[in-house]
Amino acid sequence: MSRPAETATPMDALLAILDLEKLEENLFRGRSPQVGWQRVFGGQVIGQALVAAQRTVDEGRYVHSLHAYFMRPGDPSVPIIYEVDRIRDGSSFATRWVVAIQHGKAIFSMSASFQYDEDGFDHQFEMPKVAMPETLPGEREFREKFLVHAPEAIRRYWERPRPIEIRPVSLEHYFSRDKLQPTQDVWVKAVGTVPDERHLQAAVLAYLSDMTLLDTSLYAHGTSVFDRNLQVASLDHAMWFHRPSKMDDWLLYTQDSPSAHGARGMTRGSLFDRSGVLIASVAQEGLIRKKATE
Repeated sequence: MSRPAETATPMDALLAILDLEKLEENLFRGRSPQVGWQRVFGGQVIGQALVAAQRTVDEGRYVHSLHAYFMRPGDPSVPIIYEVDRIRDGSSFATRWVVAIQHGKAIFSMSASFQYDEDGFDHQFEMPKVAMPETLPGEREFREKFLVHAPEAIRRYWERPRPIEIRPVSLEHYFSRDKLQPTQDVWVKAVGTVPDERHLQAAVLAYLSDMTLLDTSLYAHGTSVFDRNLQVASLDHAMWFHRPSKMDDWLLYTQDSPSAHGARGMTRGSLFDRSGVLIASVAQEGLIRKKATE
């Protein structure tokens, strides 16, 4: 039985959205939250596409990488159809190709590779030394202290209930128009319980991996995704899942943007758990174009 709406958390809503309806073999239907967004959040499409692919692989195979392209904005008012192509099932790896369709056209495509757990060499970069999340202002404190005089777009972003809480290590870029280093460290945490199931945990991790990335590529230019004079959108997204994570505690999302050129900004990210274990790596290129002015 589903939980009553009045006690449901934002994470409950996300898990419901990730629970795709099976229409036919290799064919699934997903929906979007009706919260007034003009287009579907990219992380939602990545997460739903990953769920669709996962439902076609053998038990015991887990995603280790995905590579995706955003081709058209998603329409939140209509369902999204996910068609999965079972490219290959090898003895070690399985490959899937997923296309998301709306209004008869592809809006998104993704390839994903799955592997059985296997022993091997093991090393990783160290997690940066940053302030721990408990020492940083929570979202309620942030809203009360800092959003009073913030631009409307920033207020709307932070006031909307979300399944992932964000605690930036530094708030300078939210209020400064100086040209800053294109780096940032952000703590992220699920608002509510994520079931102890690796496929679902990977889908939630994929969902949150699209959060805050494009912002980083704009810091070097003294602007942000809230600038109404900019056209900002994700173009592609790649992710590598190094080690499983239960999603029951804070994760550090450390990011840097090595390049912006040709109306595109590129950002890399690393996700660590609190103990410093590297969970996943992310790379994304996004459109950061100035709108034409008359």
